[in-house]
Amino acid sequence: MKYILILTLTIYFSSFTSPILAQQSDYIKDYLERLENSRKYLILVAEEMPEDKYDFKASPDSMSFAENLMHISWAMDWHSQTLLGGRKARDWDTDTELKVDNKSKKEMIATIDKTFNETIKLITEFDTTKFNDRLDYLGLNRTKRQIFMLLTDHITHHRAQMLVYLRLNGLKPPRYVLYQ
Repeated sequence: MKYILILTLTIYFSSFTSPILAQQSDYIKDYLERLENSRKYLILVAEEMPEDKYDFKASPDSMSFAENLMHISWAMDWHSQTLLGGRKARDWDTDTELKVDNKSKKEMIATIDKTFNETIKLITEFDTTKFNDRLDYLGLNRTKRQIFMLLTDHITHHRAQMLVYLRLNGLKPPRYVLYQ
């Protein structure tokens, strides 16, 4: 009798969690589609700016076009690998892999593409039961689900600056890629 009760309760409660897990899986699928489109558009933007303009800044205290591009890579790595994945954060003072350093335009585009690959891999394998896990986000208490949204917002924020830099240099930005 005890086993029948346990089996009945297990089946009963799993009927509630199954739709939730399916919704979370759908969220990951939709998120990955958005992230792939974001990658495509960001790379188009990065390719459009001539390499000799990669050091362009809208003002002296702004990041350059190249710095915006590599900052996206750095922050994407931090949001995904560190905040979502639990890896120790890179040391900003010593790690140059995701900084402009002496990279060419081609090397920076390859770096951002590699960072997208690593982020997509982590998100593909993300345990959606951890969406509600909370962590410190620069002094704010946030869920991992919120980190997903912050990651894409951050990409959009800096890519938008890069689009303005194209316009300020008389260049037409690539056609907008939907759903990103």
